[in-house]
Amino acid sequence: MKTINVVAAVIINDDKIFTAQRPDKGEVAKMWEFPGGKIEQGELEEEALFREIQEEFDTDLNVGKKIITIQHQYSNFKVIMSGYFCTIREGNLDLKEHLDSKWLCIDNLSSVNWAPADRPIVKEVIKQLSK
Repeated sequence: MKTINVVAAVIINDDKIFTAQRPDKGEVAKMWEFPGGKIEQGELEEEALFREIQEEFDTDLNVGKKIITIQHQYSNFKVIMSGYFCTIREGNLDLKEHLDSKWLCIDNLSSVNWAPADRPIVKEVIKQLSK
């Protein structure tokens, strides 16, 4: 079975966290996620995250501390995903591929239908930011 290594940006601004709704295709269609994408060969996780957000949102990030790395088995592939706390360096997170986006307070983070691989990251973000 195929394994995909990906990174996810937990973008924080004014005590709110950015979430994006996936396109209407595939196993996680229309579910919510922390945006990011695949790590290319030879790329560091932080480099991949910066590149993916630049490509998908025309936005430059400051990539901060790694939150957690998870593994999740979907029906046709396995994903290994590392989440990072990030802030916006430059840009407005313009949607190019996603259907919608929301800025959520930590208390409302569980209010959207998260993609299964993102759920452990949501739990860890709530745990770390509620300290």
